[in-house]
Amino acid sequence: MSADGRTQAAALLASLSGSEPAGVWSAPGRANLIGEHTDYNEGFVLPFAIEHRTYAAVGMRQDGVLRVVSTLDRQPFSLPVADLAATFDGPSGRAVTSGAVPEWAAYPLGIAWAALAATGHAASDVTGLDIAIASDVPVGAGLSSSAAIEGATASALNDLWRLGLDGLEIAKLGRTAENEAVGAPTGIMDQVSSTLGREDAATFLDCRTLATESVDLGLAREGLALLVIDTQVKHAHSTGGYRERRESCEKGAAELGVPSLRDLSTDDLVRAQEQLDDVTFRRVRHIVTENQRVLDTVATLRASGPRAIGDLLVASHASMRDDFEISVAELDTAVEAALAAGAVGARMTGGGFGGAAIALVDADRVDVVAQAARDAFAAAGFRAPNTFTVTPSEGARRDA
Repeated sequence: MSADGRTQAAALLASLSGSEPAGVWSAPGRANLIGEHTDYNEGFVLPFAIEHRTYAAVGMRQDGVLRVVSTLDRQPFSLPVADLAATFDGPSGRAVTSGAVPEWAAYPLGIAWAALAATGHAASDVTGLDIAIASDVPVGAGLSSSAAIEGATASALNDLWRLGLDGLEIAKLGRTAENEAVGAPTGIMDQVSSTLGREDAATFLDCRTLATESVDLGLAREGLALLVIDTQVKHAHSTGGYRERRESCEKGAAELGVPSLRDLSTDDLVRAQEQLDDVTFRRVRHIVTENQRVLDTVATLRASGPRAIGDLLVASHASMRDDFEISVAELDTAVEAALAAGAVGARMTGGGFGGAAIALVDADRVDVVAQAARDAFAAAGFRAPNTFTVTPSEGARRDA
């Protein structure tokens, strides 16, 4: 969608309100180079923003109402600013599970609720808004379409409501909205990446301190590309396996007597295996070794460049497949096919249970690797994957 996404969002706003937007803001989706499920364990991650973006065209209202509409659901949903607290305060995700707010609308409205709570503004301090959302971030592919919605909306509210928030504070609003308003127990990696992304770079994030560093990837220099192989197996973070994995991690940390799994090193795994049941141990082992792989990847990128990180990507996938058990047959097939076709490295990316794999490939072999994945899916009787490249790109911004 790209620049056209801005046009679509503005057109949607015009059809809703009959007026031109006060502005258009956007934020990107993200892919994670390495560091999966480490974020909510206060560990390390290395995501990057992608060129696929979500746009929010916003118009002013004088009646204190927030009205949202999306190209994904053209039925507008309205909520008075004064009702945000009553709607979203209370148990996590209650507004969505009760049916009071459609899940898609809980993302932008949850941002508004979180913004007022974080800044201490009263409903009477801010104006009502019409928010029209258009996106080309693939939904359900593990590329964090939700963080893109949050980042675009939060950036708009930050400007129009004059909240004075910086990039990290905007990312925190996204995490609050996702955790509390929507009820998805994710960490802050997606929001930080979407907010702070930079071209041809990844964002190294310490999820405990929230310290960030931009790490040059050098893909263009090395003639490399990142190929996404979207299995089109859909997942939902607010249900099932994701929550169970998080609970296993909390159980492992408690039984080992540490605040979080971040506090363990690979040297602690022998003790962990002695103390924990097999399933909990394997969950813990993934987090501990994945944290180390992130640190090793950052060091390797800086010392040797992107062609030297292939084995780390492959080891990450094996850990997610065998220890964390969040891969599916389609993801394994995508990774295996990419490697067999000459990819430097490949792994599933995102929360798992579906979604996408990424493969680091020579730019002139993208079509070959993509075709190998399609052939492997056809041979296995799977639905054909959607393949496309992603380019590490700029984070949240105002576009108009």
